[in-house]
Amino acid sequence: MSEAANEALFIVDMQAGFFEDEPLASLRAALVESVNRLSAAARRADVPVFVITTVHSRDRSTWTLNMLDDDQGYLFSGDPTTALVEGLETAQATQVEKTRDSAWFGTDLHLRLKNLGVNRVVMAGVSTHLCIAHTARDGYAMNTRMSVVTDAVGSERPDYEESVLQQLVDDRQATLETVDEVIARWTVAAG
Repeated sequence: MSEAANEALFIVDMQAGFFEDEPLASLRAALVESVNRLSAAARRADVPVFVITTVHSRDRSTWTLNMLDDDQGYLFSGDPTTALVEGLETAQATQVEKTRDSAWFGTDLHLRLKNLGVNRVVMAGVSTHLCIAHTARDGYAMNTRMSVVTDAVGSERPDYEESVLQQLVDDRQATLETVDEVIARWTVAAG
């Protein structure tokens, strides 16, 4: 079994609603290109791809504390904000919906990855300081090796991004890679 066979790609929250405001709006095209390159390489290397989105119910049952406190929900099922950003290629990807920052919370991702024999997750998407970081930390807590693709993630708080990534590395909860490094590794592993 190749090294790539033990990996999965998580594409996190690449949804229209997250790209409405700056600075993510200005990063959208570059992120879509980077994520599409990763997805294509994953397909070539038989690495499973999971497109993870945030979707909430209008009845408040899935709202986070800040949504409840503000009495304002968002990312409702069926709204245009929950759609994937234009140009994102997700053919053959598995869709998973979440309601919290961590992709592991309240989802069956752990079971899915166990069934596939995955022990390392490569992450791309938004937002680095929230959903990417929480997913990395929770994956680490479940003994899954986590990797953040630094040129395939973005944040509406770029001032936090570098320090959050460094903290993940310092705490040994994730490694950092570039798109080119991941693609090269998967290409070699696929033989």
